[in-house]
Amino acid sequence: MKRNKHWARWGATGQQAQQHYLVEPRHLAGGGDLRHVTEYLRASGWRDKSKTGGPIVFESPDKSVRIGYDPHVQPGGWTISGKKTAGQEAWHATLSRQVPVEIVAGVTDALTRPRSAHAPNVWAPLEAQGWQTERGQHVTARSPDGDAFVRFHQSAPGQAHWWAGARNEHGRVWEAMFTPTTPMHLVQAFSTALADPQPVMRPLGHVPPSKRIRTTSVSVLPSQLSAWQQARITAARAATWANNAFATNKARTPGSGARPYARTGRMR
Repeated sequence: MKRNKHWARWGATGQQAQQHYLVEPRHLAGGGDLRHVTEYLRASGWRDKSKTGGPIVFESPDKSVRIGYDPHVQPGGWTISGKKTAGQEAWHATLSRQVPVEIVAGVTDALTRPRSAHAPNVWAPLEAQGWQTERGQHVTARSPDGDAFVRFHQSAPGQAHWWAGARNEHGRVWEAMFTPTTPMHLVQAFSTALADPQPVMRPLGHVPPSKRIRTTSVSVLPSQLSAWQQARITAARAATWANNAFATNKARTPGSGARPYARTGRMR
């Protein structure tokens, strides 16, 4: 499949150190490299349905979820849509262009994994990182710097949605919204990634012009950057293999004639 050069896969092209910056807080770090999301989806078995020159589109293996990114429309950004299934109503989420890819990946990575048996709690990851919760007509959690929020917005009975955003001294930077039927574990995955105190890396020329961020200059070899990125892809492939193997073994029943699962030799 042809792909725009802009979406070319990762790989080291030379060994001259490149200037990068560790940026914090992450909610003001800017959009980042889209491949942080897309290459993980590809490695997890999602189908790339993007067309040359068009928006990015990925579809889940069971075709129940579609993820898109389109910078050419207004307001533009990420759209994530789930079809109605036997145990889930249709749902929709939108994340604007400047939502950091590390935060987007909180949601998209979660879509590639089995759902946890634990009941989700959207507020817990925020409160654990010192976000302050305000309870009134709506429930709102604000970041320690006051520049980001997560809100459960209920305009009428049965009309509730999750809304999040961030701003700097220049105004609103990004917004994200999840419809009422969005699975709660996905909203929790979003809040977990949003509250993560770890800085994110941006190359020279891709750091937003804001006095609200803190930066640390680092020199990175292309081979180092490629290795870090490849480790994430390898983790996605390993998780997908393990999930598929578990599902296959679970489907087997005694007396079906299938041989017990066994693996000989060394794992590559």
